[in-house]
Amino acid sequence: MKYVFGPVPSRRLGQSLGIDTIPLKTCNWNCVYCQLGRSKPLHNERKDYYPLADMIAEIEKVLACIDPEEVDWISFVGSGEPTLHAGIGWLIQEVKKLTEIPVAVITNGSLLFLKSVRKALAAADAVLPSLDAGTPQLYKKINRPHPDISFQHLIGGLLAFRHQYQGQLWLEVMLVNGMNDTQEALEDISRKITLIEPDKVHLGVPTRPPAEHWVKPPSDEGVMRATAILGEKAKVIHPQEGYFDLSRDDNIVEAIIGIITRHPISEEQLLRAIASFPDEQRIHIIDTLQTSSKAQIVERFGQKFWCATPSFFPDTRNTKNSSTLMIHKE
Repeated sequence: MKYVFGPVPSRRLGQSLGIDTIPLKTCNWNCVYCQLGRSKPLHNERKDYYPLADMIAEIEKVLACIDPEEVDWISFVGSGEPTLHAGIGWLIQEVKKLTEIPVAVITNGSLLFLKSVRKALAAADAVLPSLDAGTPQLYKKINRPHPDISFQHLIGGLLAFRHQYQGQLWLEVMLVNGMNDTQEALEDISRKITLIEPDKVHLGVPTRPPAEHWVKPPSDEGVMRATAILGEKAKVIHPQEGYFDLSRDDNIVEAIIGIITRHPISEEQLLRAIASFPDEQRIHIIDTLQTSSKAQIVERFGQKFWCATPSFFPDTRNTKNSSTLMIHKE
């Protein structure tokens, strides 16, 4: 599948069927914690990155095959910023005609200052924008935005969207050790949350490979500080323990590459996902990934993560050979 992936376990949305609206990595932010690596270069042009007719045809095909009871949400979550696709509003409306599964949009929220983007997302059941900083200075350090996307644009867009949006607005704060987990930074964020009045505030910590090797999760003390300062709506969202559905693709390797392009997975998660396959097939899958030009292993937090090759992670080394030895020993 080119545009649809999963279902995959999501820490916010349970089992989520993903729809990717843009190529890797099309984004107007370059977040230090991004699991898809650095944005090179930054993109801030809204256009039809993929043909709408092709996208909806694939979505319709997948929806006809899945059991709705096994999917909690359909999520528009791009290999970057999904609202950069100019047709996202039409896609949301068409998906809602095809299924009763609720639709979410996971976005950085940077384009909500545009009336066209607010209108496009109005039909979604939930919109999940980011708010990692309460000041322009910290915003630039953590999110490293496109020059045309100011902090004032971000906050103004969130306020305008909250004023008119009838669905669920769930803010996400990604906590980074030593950056936005201090009392001063959290109090700044808290003031903005009070203005925006979201329905929920999700506190995340980096658990997948961050773009920058120096990014670390906050300490337990930092997480406790965040929950205390950000109020009753703030809840820590822990990594979701779920399964990766590889059943609908004839080519398992391509299915895995489709997932890791949007959702890097640890080596342990990959082994669990293929554990039910015969040994010979399992070894073949790993060997094929090892030699594929589309997959790479990135080391972060003392773990190995499978990611798409186009993703750029500095300060890491290729560990495919050592991984192969481990797989064969098992």
